[in-house]
This record gives sequence, structure tokens and C-alpha cells, in this order.
Amino acid sequence: MKRLLSATCMATLLISGGAMAKTPDNVKLAIDVPYEPFVYRAPNGQLEGFEIDLGNELCKRAKLDCSWVEQPWDGIIPGLMARKYDAILSSMAITPERERQVLFSIPYYNTPSIWITARDRDINIEDHDSLKGLSVGVQRGSIRDVYVTEMYGDVLDIRRYGSSQDVENDLENGRLDLAFEDYPLAMESIDFRDDDSPFKQIGPEISTPKRIFGSGAAMAFRTRDKALAETFNQAIRDVYADGTFDKLMQQYFDYDLSTPPDSAKP
Repeated sequence: MKRLLSATCMATLLISGGAMAKTPDNVKLAIDVPYEPFVYRAPNGQLEGFEIDLGNELCKRAKLDCSWVEQPWDGIIPGLMARKYDAILSSMAITPERERQVLFSIPYYNTPSIWITARDRDINIEDHDSLKGLSVGVQRGSIRDVYVTEMYGDVLDIRRYGSSQDVENDLENGRLDLAFEDYPLAMESIDFRDDDSPFKQIGPEISTPKRIFGSGAAMAFRTRDKALAETFNQAIRDVYADGTFDKLMQQYFDYDLSTPPDSAKP
């Protein structure tokens, strides 16, 4: 009877996730598509982009057989908990709220967020009272959603979208006064940097408070998968240490988004 009870308790412990899981041979990585240049679908149907190349390189370094699973952002953490995939590699910022749900790797990049509006609009984002009634688009469930809700929820009409592309579409079609976007994603999809472009950035680049924006983008794992997380941590250190991260970054960006882990980057 004692042996039977012990076996039952052990099975319960394994099912509930109380025991540390071993690194699987086949690893499924979740990513939200599309977010150029991080991920997009090529004409031949294949997924391409910076995070695809980086993820494939990390799996190669870790000697893991990996595959990609497409998952909309608002269900990406629940999908991880439901074991639809083994990890998330999709520009997820490390934040205290998310740290209560998942185990993060060390960060692999970091970028700010920015406000964008039509070039002919005179909007002072730092004049709180003057913003009353203006609309802003954000991706639902993102750190930008959290930021505008907390900082501007009393004055702005916050409109939440399933994807960043939907935000940009409504901004370009004049259905939004403002968009609050991730800087590199905005650079790829909104013409705002030239003096004669139809849109412009207003206000400074935003990357604080840290409790909202975190300390960079990282992979996310179930909390019991410490061995898998550490395997990828070492792979991240390796691609920084030998310059591979810089080479991949320069293929897609004309600015620096690196965040050297553990001083691995020379």
C-alpha cells in the first residue's frame, strides 16, 4: 500500500509540474506573425526574419531540433501553459507581471517604444490635459497597452488591436490620432523618419518605468523548464561572444538593439 501511495504521489508531482522537466529533443518555439523585420512570411510561405534566423541559430548552438508554431499574441502565454509549445521566442519583454507566470531567459535584445502621429498634427504628448479625447492605438496585451492604460487612461481613448499591423493600418487610414509602437516595428512599417514623410515621432523614446517595460526581450518558458532555459541562455551568450548576433542584427537593422548578456559581447 505504501509503494502504491508513493507511486501515486510521484505521478501527481510529475503531472503538476513539481519536478524539473528534462530538455526535450524536439523543441517547439512560439512566435506571433507577422512583425517585420523580426518575423514575416516569404512568398514561398516560409517564415523569415531576424528572430527566425536568431532562433534557428540558437537551436543549432544548443544541438536541438526546433520547429516554429504561429500563435497570436493575446494567447501566447496561455498556449505555453497549455503545452502547445515549449518556449516563446517573440520579442517578449521581461516584466514583473510576466515573471510571475513564466521563466525568462537572459535578454537577447532591447528597444524603446515611441509615439507616432500624422505630420500635420500638433500634439504635445507631454501636455497631459491637451490629450483629452484623442485616440491612440496599441496592441492588446502588450507592454505598450499597459503603459498607455496606466499613464494616459484618464485622457486618451485607448483602442486595442490584435496586432501591431492593425494599429498601423488604422493610423494610416486616419482612424487614429496616435499610435504607441515598438520602435523597430514602426521603422519597418510606418514612414515617419523623413521631413516629407506623412507621419512623425513625437516626444522622447520611452523605455521606463522598468516595472512596465522590463529589461529587454527574452525567451519565455514554463517555470519548471529550468534546464531548457539554461540551455538557451548559454546559446545566447555564445552568439554574442563570437559576433554572430551582430552579423544577424546588421542584416535587418541600421541601428543597435543589442543587450550584451553577462558581458559576453567584446
